[in-house]
Amino acid sequence: MLVLTWIVVALCLALGAWAAVRALRDQPVILRQLFAAGAVEAVLLVQLLVLAVLQARGAQVDDGVTLWGYAISMLLILPAAAVVSFLERTRWSSVVLLIAALTTAFLQYRVLVLWSA
Repeated sequence: MLVLTWIVVALCLALGAWAAVRALRDQPVILRQLFAAGAVEAVLLVQLLVLAVLQARGAQVDDGVTLWGYAISMLLILPAAAVVSFLERTRWSSVVLLIAALTTAFLQYRVLVLWSA
């Protein structure tokens, strides 16, 4: 679980940095960035499955409702940002993707804190 968390954080920070560079250059999101967001989503799905298996085997978490709320929210944030980025073809699409990537990275940190408690 720990390794997957840090992989997702690294991918999100890389995606966020890429979006920040494009936003500073006044450029919209490109299709390759959306593919990268899809790769982050794939890793998030794997992490969700690992989380489900660990909890099914009896791993205890102090606040399971919050943990699953974060997990489900993470799965929804990047696709929502991708839709907005696809529809908004200005530099603000890059800003939206940047905010979504940073939010997902922060939620990963919160999942790690909940899991470690």
